[in-house]
Amino acid sequence: MDISKIKTLGDLKKAGFKHRTVKEEIRENLIRKLQNQETTFPGIIGYEDSVIPDTERALLSRHNILFLGLRGQAKTRMARQMVELMDEYIPYITGSEINDDPTRPISKFARDLVIARGDDTPISWLHRSDRYGEKLATPDVSVADLIGDIDPIKAANLRLNFADEQVIHFGIIPKSNRGIFVINEIPDLQARIQVSLFNILEEGDIQIRGFKLRMPLDMLFVFTANPEDYTNRGSIVTPLKDRIESQILTHYPKTIDTALAITEQEADVLEEQTDRVKVSDLVKRLIEQVSFEARTSEYVDKKSGVSARLTIAAFENAISAAERRAILNKEKETQVWMSDLVGIVPSITGKIELVYEGEQEGPYQVAFNLLEKAFRTQFVNYFPNPDQLKKRKTEARDENPFKSITHWFDKGNQLNLFFNTRDDEKIAQLYKVDGLHALVKKFFKLANEKESALLMEFVLHGLAAYSLISKKVVEGRIEFKDLIGSMVNLGSSGTGSYSSDEDFDGDEFN
Repeated sequence: MDISKIKTLGDLKKAGFKHRTVKEEIRENLIRKLQNQETTFPGIIGYEDSVIPDTERALLSRHNILFLGLRGQAKTRMARQMVELMDEYIPYITGSEINDDPTRPISKFARDLVIARGDDTPISWLHRSDRYGEKLATPDVSVADLIGDIDPIKAANLRLNFADEQVIHFGIIPKSNRGIFVINEIPDLQARIQVSLFNILEEGDIQIRGFKLRMPLDMLFVFTANPEDYTNRGSIVTPLKDRIESQILTHYPKTIDTALAITEQEADVLEEQTDRVKVSDLVKRLIEQVSFEARTSEYVDKKSGVSARLTIAAFENAISAAERRAILNKEKETQVWMSDLVGIVPSITGKIELVYEGEQEGPYQVAFNLLEKAFRTQFVNYFPNPDQLKKRKTEARDENPFKSITHWFDKGNQLNLFFNTRDDEKIAQLYKVDGLHALVKKFFKLANEKESALLMEFVLHGLAAYSLISKKVVEGRIEFKDLIGSMVNLGSSGTGSYSSDEDFDGDEFN
């Protein structure tokens, strides 16, 4: 159909245009995509066997949808991508506020125009990108905002009394007629406002003041809600929830590999940064592990959730920490070292909600504890589990691959890794620790010099996480010492933690 030649209702009839509801239109286009084995929701990772099939079934059933899940679970993105399941263009009566179908006008303006002009009624074409409406539910949202109200200024200008239908000012929902309308965080909407949606969902019509309106709107409604909102700030009133045919549960990435793919896709990293800073798979996994640790931490409010935005922001900060160091040292190329991960702490503290115990610890200490747990969890994927070595019989302890490293620290040696050290200086420092390079080469024979050095630094953090050596973050550096000497000389400060000798307040990193 050449839409450039179709400018009137008569032209549209000759072209054989047939009316379809939005839900029928989306259903037919979804079927076509499924038959052609096309990706229905591109860029949505980790939902291939859960949320996406549920959504496709709901759309095939022509259902309104409620996405229920914690923050950062792509609920709104799923809704926005449904736009691509609509026709590229649809015809509407020129000048209509609510995108009236030329063959089935429902507003007074459109009905009167068709009666007056007949087949000469002018029509325009609406692109699918303009058929999407979205509203964040807040306590100040009114019925007038969503549905409409009497407009006294329009009445005065047109010299009409308030009983005339033409004085109605339509809200955002009628203006989204023949499209998709999304209400985010629906529990935050006042109960009386939610009640105003009953008729739209059940009967398809709207009610404004005392008007006897019967305007069967043609829409697909998508609602999003956070379970935290359900219990703390509000709830979806039961009759409204009953009218939403499909409730779909979203979730966080189930594996590190899925989380890695999401971060890789979403992180906003400049080309000049990727040219200058290399990021190993190990560092990427450590960053992702922080989110997984946070979601199970006793200090973090599980009802609030830990958004995927945490690791995206952390990944960007890790690269920037390495970039800043390289700029200061006038290095053309570098990599993200383990010590650079101190730079991701601001990305963690702002994206986790703490329970009472977490507030007592403090957001900075909780963030460092999560990073410590990430080291501990990932360490056993690369090297033997120190806990299992501790449980071995005495005669087998000579096989402990970490023995020479811990013995070096036991002799009173210590290693200070400064945050802004040049790469070559850091590598030289790491080689001072007896047995550290030999251990890495034993398990990673093909690693080059920088890869080996990164693994050497990782071993130190891992041993500290398993309480085999002591680690402290103090101003400008990380100190590694022997465990017993550190406790005797400095007092017990939680081996493997990131606190300084005094109570940690974050000032050490300024």
